[in-house]
Amino acid sequence: MQTHILGYPRIGSNRELKKACEQYWSGKTSLQELLETGRNICQQNWETQQEADIDLIPCNDFSYYDHVLDMTLTVGAIPKRYNEVALKTSNSELDLYFAMARGYQKDDLDITAMEMTKWFDTNYHYIVPEFYKDQEFKLFSNKIVNEFVGVKQTGINAKPVIIGLVSYLLLGKEKEEGFDKLDLASKLLPVYIEILQELQTQGAEWIQFDEPFLALDLSEKAKETYQVIYNEIRKKFPKLKFIVTTYFEGLKDNLSLANILPVDALHIDLIRCEEQLDDVLNTLPENRILSLGIVDGRNIWKNDFEKSLRLIQKAINKLGLERVFIAPSCSLLHTPCDLELETTLDNQIKQWLAFAKQKLTEVSLLKKLSEKTTDKEVLTAFEENKKAIANRKTSTLIHHNDVKLRVDSINETDSRRKNSFSIRKEAQNKVLNLPLFPTTTIGSFPQTKEVRSWRAQFKKGILGSEDYKYLLKEETQKTIQWQEKIGLDVLVHGEYERNDMVEYFGEQLAGVTFTKKGWVQSYGSRCVKPPIIYGDVYRPHPMTVFWSQYAQSLTDKWVKGMLTGPVTILQWSFVRDDQPRNITCQQIALAIRDEVRDLENAGIRIIQIDEPAIREGLPLRKSEWDNYLKWAVEAFKISSCGVNDATQIHTHMCYSEFNDIIQNIADMDADVITIECSRSQMELLNAFADFKYPNEIGPGVYDIHSPRVPSKEEMVELLLKAQKVIPANQLWVNPDCGLKTRHWEETEKALIAMVSAAKEASTKHVSKTLETIN
Repeated sequence: MQTHILGYPRIGSNRELKKACEQYWSGKTSLQELLETGRNICQQNWETQQEADIDLIPCNDFSYYDHVLDMTLTVGAIPKRYNEVALKTSNSELDLYFAMARGYQKDDLDITAMEMTKWFDTNYHYIVPEFYKDQEFKLFSNKIVNEFVGVKQTGINAKPVIIGLVSYLLLGKEKEEGFDKLDLASKLLPVYIEILQELQTQGAEWIQFDEPFLALDLSEKAKETYQVIYNEIRKKFPKLKFIVTTYFEGLKDNLSLANILPVDALHIDLIRCEEQLDDVLNTLPENRILSLGIVDGRNIWKNDFEKSLRLIQKAINKLGLERVFIAPSCSLLHTPCDLELETTLDNQIKQWLAFAKQKLTEVSLLKKLSEKTTDKEVLTAFEENKKAIANRKTSTLIHHNDVKLRVDSINETDSRRKNSFSIRKEAQNKVLNLPLFPTTTIGSFPQTKEVRSWRAQFKKGILGSEDYKYLLKEETQKTIQWQEKIGLDVLVHGEYERNDMVEYFGEQLAGVTFTKKGWVQSYGSRCVKPPIIYGDVYRPHPMTVFWSQYAQSLTDKWVKGMLTGPVTILQWSFVRDDQPRNITCQQIALAIRDEVRDLENAGIRIIQIDEPAIREGLPLRKSEWDNYLKWAVEAFKISSCGVNDATQIHTHMCYSEFNDIIQNIADMDADVITIECSRSQMELLNAFADFKYPNEIGPGVYDIHSPRVPSKEEMVELLLKAQKVIPANQLWVNPDCGLKTRHWEETEKALIAMVSAAKEASTKHVSKTLETIN
């Protein structure tokens, strides 16, 4: 029996990579210093796994921005618009790589970033490969081989991790019509073979191919492509050992396909789909190794050893000890680095948890226990595990009867507005009196170094509560005045009191706790600390009313109340696994409903309830969508439907494909929805147009995830595109997302251009309307 890991967190225990990248991007450190940070993180990760007795340690799971973008650079799938960037940054392929991720605006070049979207049903974002009909591929970057050579020099038995060819193509997007991206498989295969040849030459024994699409619904063409590609690879490399990993779902109807692929080992996710084990055991080809994804790679709860050992023993009984591997369910990228760094967590809750480093120990202990060890230290750890699991089941911290009764009392009227949108719109127009193409932002404004230092000083007790509040009030006032000055129509208070759009609420809701160092990568250098939902959730007190009310008192313009929706709080938290997710979501929805009502009573007439994670939460198999969408939409409506007609409810979604759930988005019945649209050049808006979406829409006119500042003319062009598919009286004008991570200099330029673009688009629309009338 062997243990292995599919991947390990790459940001560093103290976010060393985030800090190094941002220092490099700002020109404060050298390329060599950045590369040194990357090497140090890799070395530390390898040593940590070695110390935990992991047998097969992954390499090439590290990335400076995104592992999918790494593969795009490796195979030379570089969009032509970056040709000039490649010439200007010829000394460093990393600069080209960052330009693809973040855009490039320097000297005479102004180039947009590649699209970004969610990695399956996680909160991790990947950079979407761009494919063209006659695309050619070539080995452009040697990162995969170089990292293997690096780890080999340390004497560690490493397993290179590579995104499988078919999954890589399926992750991408056809950028022109008339072809299927799978048609590119034969052109891409020689590059994969070249990589494998070099790895074999350098002494690699095992290669991990990540093929998460094997756990999704596949077309017949995709199934055929899988067979062709793996048969060709096996023909070329009869001696290399290949493990194909699947995760986030079960193989189900793709089990027979996975079984005929000529590979040496198959990894399955038993956390997401435990029920697949019997079918896999009964059909697994002779001599093939089965890797059991038995430790949760997506959540932070301590593994139940007794339950895991029953599943492992079932596999051993069928296959024998030597044909069973033990691993986490997926890459540990989605979990924080080290629980040992948490010094302020409640000790009772802490004993229920395991972060990435602790999960390594769990994998190692499960192997030893499966081999019937008599080691006293291992057996003591087993007993401690039993006690922790039992303690969590009976803890009085978890259950709150009033919350359970309130959930049981939810009825149909709780999730329905009093009147239809057309009636509400009339009431809102009378109260709000907004112009054509009203301008707004998504909520947050740049959190400067000063703002972050105030928060840090306040948390350490260096800055008193009143002093902290005074500084935040000043910053809020300046932001309100600046928004008035540039002519925004609907203002926001800037959210200077908030750390993160989910963490901020997690800190104030009962049944939720949070960490100090529990960082998880969201995209690039962006890291979040997901709250831990450990018990029944309720709102002990108002969470946002003070700051919204204060901001509204500073201006005659409308200020939006800003909230995070229940589904997003659920999706972006580590959620308790001892009750159905929909029940936890209903509890959160009721807490947000209370906040919405308090905001309305405080005179806030526009309230935004962000739900960027609605699409992300979809089950990976379409057959399971209906049930999820029913309770997810209902949760949003429970949170939003307790207000009067004249109170305008907004929601925000980003980095999602909407075509297949547009009816469900309409069912949410938000008065205004703002969506990310700029990277796709308004393509995402087509779903709303084809559906004839009845409510109002704010398609983002510039990408806030890039430091690039678009011109007014570029935004006018996007608004004109939007008008071709959406009636002008339904359109709002806004950025793609919140501005917290941006700098003030670029924010000011971009928003001034945005307001100017809205006015020009409005003038053009009015002129065109008059011409039509005449």
